Amino acid sequence: MKLERKKRIAPWIPTPIEIIVEALKYANVSEEDVVYDLGAGDGRVVILAAKLFGARGVAIEVDERMCVVIEANAKEYGVLDKIKVLCDDFFNVDLSDATVVYMYLYRSINEMLASKLSRELNDYTRIITIDFPIPNWIPVGIKRLPDRGGMIRTIYLYVVGVSDPNRRVKRIKNSIGIDAS
Repeated sequence: MKLERKKRIAPWIPTPIEIIVEALKYANVSEEDVVYDLGAGDGRVVILAAKLFGARGVAIEVDERMCVVIEANAKEYGVLDKIKVLCDDFFNVDLSDATVVYMYLYRSINEMLASKLSRELNDYTRIITIDFPIPNWIPVGIKRLPDRGGMIRTIYLYVVGVSDPNRRVKRIKNSIGIDAS
């Protein structure tokens, strides 16, 4: 079987496990959630969300070799039944089923994703970004903590309908009776 290599827009840089766990706790992830990881790498985020918090997960990864790794890791950790792997570019994937979205992407990519997130996600969907904010969005929380190597990491927590300027303006206009279409 020949695996096709698709173009990455960012390198995979694994987030330390302890930072992922803290980020998932900070977003109050539970068994009620569907956690989408955009650029999932080896699947550690959705695996931890499933294993530790009982959530279901959707790992979106463009590299087909890493998709195979995600499935193997999920099987090894006993959560393959709770995880779906989509081997695709996250710009092509409908995110509307997510209740939590996890992103460790560059600020410029977060900026490119902002309108997609605002358009596709339901109100009150939580978005976690690590180290890089979503430009022009207002986080509902920011947490800084050291990883095992002593590097200070920043967890940004956003809530759709609260943090994103497009949805905020539309909701305000609707609430005062101005046509927001």
